[in-house]
Amino acid sequence: MKSRVLLTLAAVGWPMVNGGKLYTDPTDVTDSAYDFIIVGGGTAGNVLAHRLSEDPSHSVLVIEAGVSNLENIKDQVPFLSGELSPNTSIAWNQTTTPQSGLLNRTVNYPHGFVLGGSSSINHMVWTRGSVDDYDRYARVSKDDGWSWNNMFPYMEKSEALVPPNTRRKTGGQVNPAVHGWHGPVEISLPASSSIFDEPVLSSGFELSHLFPYNIDMNSGYPMGLGWAVGSVSADRKRTSSATSYLWPAMNRSNLDVLIDTRVTRLLAAGITDGMLSFTKVETAQSASSNRVVFEARKEVILSAGSINTPQILLLSGIGDADYLRSLNIQPLVDLKDVGRNLMDQTSLVNAWYVNSNITTWDEAYRNETLANELFEQWETTGTGLYGEDAATQIAWSRLSSKLISSHDLKDPSAGIASPHLEFIFNNGYFPSITFAEDQTGNYFSIVTNVVSPASRGSITLASNDPFAYPLVDAGLLVEPFDIFALVHGIKLAKKFLEAPAFAGYIKSAARGLADANTDEELEEYARSNADSGFHPVGSAVMAPYNSNDGVVRPDLRVKRVSGLRVVDASVLPYVPAAHMQACIYAVAERAADIIKEYWKDDQSDWLGYEFQEPLVAV
Repeated sequence: MKSRVLLTLAAVGWPMVNGGKLYTDPTDVTDSAYDFIIVGGGTAGNVLAHRLSEDPSHSVLVIEAGVSNLENIKDQVPFLSGELSPNTSIAWNQTTTPQSGLLNRTVNYPHGFVLGGSSSINHMVWTRGSVDDYDRYARVSKDDGWSWNNMFPYMEKSEALVPPNTRRKTGGQVNPAVHGWHGPVEISLPASSSIFDEPVLSSGFELSHLFPYNIDMNSGYPMGLGWAVGSVSADRKRTSSATSYLWPAMNRSNLDVLIDTRVTRLLAAGITDGMLSFTKVETAQSASSNRVVFEARKEVILSAGSINTPQILLLSGIGDADYLRSLNIQPLVDLKDVGRNLMDQTSLVNAWYVNSNITTWDEAYRNETLANELFEQWETTGTGLYGEDAATQIAWSRLSSKLISSHDLKDPSAGIASPHLEFIFNNGYFPSITFAEDQTGNYFSIVTNVVSPASRGSITLASNDPFAYPLVDAGLLVEPFDIFALVHGIKLAKKFLEAPAFAGYIKSAARGLADANTDEELEEYARSNADSGFHPVGSAVMAPYNSNDGVVRPDLRVKRVSGLRVVDASVLPYVPAAHMQACIYAVAERAADIIKEYWKDDQSDWLGYEFQEPLVAV
């Protein structure tokens, strides 16, 4: 059920852009050439825009297909994150192909169609992943720069841990030593308490052999139960890459932003060191509108995300040559891994009815009077429920190696520090893309996510039309490990609520969970109700310099071409056992340093080209 709160854009007092640097029509952009052109003003793209424009000698253009994040006030209200997608003006409102692991259901697959990308529409949970996640990136890429120890400074650089504005006591709920204090993205603990804080924490203590207390899951060792940190500012507003990185840089004369404009393909501008140089960007605002081309003097950086980055590469003739020919696209560079290796997490909302004497946050979604009172409180004082993230506590768990091997399964996780499962504890029915069918019920929900999956999917083209959605096969629950882990997770969620601490809170299970008891019934329930975790990676995967596999090198330059780099979640070989944004901010911060170092002497090329194969013969 959607909140009925009545919000107006003028109410918050949005920052305005001076100097005409925010363009809504490509024909109005006065310059046709920039040093750097960033395709996508999302989580990573805005980090790059900020960092690269710090040098006043570098001109930067950001091209965003979507709208400004200033157009929707709900984008700034943390509690209303569940209303930002799907089927809104700030999300790509596409669906997957039929998912065999979900009984051939199609599921919504929204991602950010707005400045800030998915950091503007997500649930703001701030988790980095484990030491093992990053060390595996370093191992498979053969570049130690992607290891935890080398990425940790970038994690700190991106964030600023701030105290809740309510002065709620937070001792023992976060470890300040593992966080940054001066970065652009403000992050914080919940500012308000929940009626479920005490039973969740007490249940964890009662089941400490399963859910040991973890003071800070962002230490690189997330296992256990602890308080959730979210990308929420000190004044209780969403912090995104747009609010944190882009807008603070918009006073720079060397940074331009073009919104409401698609990149239809990249064009080769010539040959550099025997390779095509893809430094021209073709844009349009509709399928029938005239194309406008911009050129990068140094490089184009694709930051369009795990769905749109491979789409743009394929439309540009970069991909599997035989596949491109089948779509009547001339293959220019044969990179067979473009669009392959997609990996995503699987998510399942498990809900229970609570006893009649307990009032949950569900009421704030359906009571218009209450909703407007909460909005007024948030707007005037920065306090109250509307300043809260979806989750207050989170737990992470692993299946034992004995349990995995006893079912002839292989462990797909990065290592013993990486969880297989995540549990998000929610006051009310989780504000997901699916809302409770009973508009009078009060709920407690535990979102159970398979965060170290084995399954893989793909991104392919529906046609050679750049305005057609690509085909997303998320590959959810296609591998035996993933469904086994999810069923195990449902059992753990049930066990969690059977602890004495929850006595007097829970009435009965809701939805199909009430009738699912045996493993077979739980599997049927899971496949019938599971969804995507909306954390796709791997569709333009990173591989070692001397490998014929992969799409980008460890320095994120696209293989076998010149002048083109990818910086977004699509380069990650595996999904981290985490929510994505903290990881992607760190990836983009490191990428910015890599790019700055590469161009500091204005060189044309460096390490890696000697390993590349020639262009495909066409």
